[in-house]
Amino acid sequence: MPAQRPTRQRVQARYKSSEKASSSMKLGFIGLGQMGTGMAANLLKAGHEVVAYNRTAAKAAALERLGARRAATPAEACQGDAVVTMLADDDALEEIVFGAHGILAALAKGALHISASTISVALSRKLAAAHETSGQCYVAAPVFGRPDAAAAAQLFVVAAGPRDAIAHAEPIFQAIGKKSFILGEPAESANLVKLSGNFLIASVIEALGEAMALVAKGGVDQRQYLEILTSTLFSAPVYKTYGELIAERKYQPPGFIAPLGLKDIHLALSAAGELRVPMPLASLLRDRFLTLLANGGEGLDWSAIGQLAARDAGEI
Repeated sequence: MPAQRPTRQRVQARYKSSEKASSSMKLGFIGLGQMGTGMAANLLKAGHEVVAYNRTAAKAAALERLGARRAATPAEACQGDAVVTMLADDDALEEIVFGAHGILAALAKGALHISASTISVALSRKLAAAHETSGQCYVAAPVFGRPDAAAAAQLFVVAAGPRDAIAHAEPIFQAIGKKSFILGEPAESANLVKLSGNFLIASVIEALGEAMALVAKGGVDQRQYLEILTSTLFSAPVYKTYGELIAERKYQPPGFIAPLGLKDIHLALSAAGELRVPMPLASLLRDRFLTLLANGGEGLDWSAIGQLAARDAGEI
């Protein structure tokens, strides 16, 4: 698109005189939850300079011990080559980007905003347009993986945006992840893939919960059943990870909290509505999350929807 060329030229010019994109970069990192803390730590371990911001400042202490500098405002984290955001939802990201002392006002011309957050397709589209207007560049790069994968730099990155911007973001992806998947443009396509993936994970959790409730009520040991499943028909890690959580009823501490699961299903349904794609299973999952939350599941891992079938069967 012709309108995007000026920003791409600024990105190229910004990096032309140095090799920062292929070595050490000066980065900001905003959002130090369970995922963000591990990601920022791995950026430091890879040799990047990191200025970290979190609304709860104390969460930056562990990163400071690794060499990060704590920012007092989001703007202070936007003085380098790129800023990475890893925030809980659309509202949090919009406030950080468009608010006072936010990313949009502080980020240099040609610098990158890499959003690793799971957000709506609509917001991703809005961010790409806003950064383009401001002469900055935006890359959507949501990740697949739980907090243990984030800590071990084993995330899977799905990235979309301008080609040059993605190329300059590659050292960041390499530091936080096991593998990157590049979709090209538009940026929001990465968010659509992420939402569809989380919909599929939630579908697996619900199906596992129902199947395990069935065999358990019939007298079959759930752990043995899970071993059979994961050794034969369903060897993908998602079945083992979530099957074990359901079998052990280990929903605390949460790796991904249930309200965020509900949020992601809502976002998937919103995207489906815009594209006129019926998703009846997603509607069922929305109701399962609502049931969980209505019954005190606010603080549980999202895999706790897998216990609903057992409860409905009178097993809990």
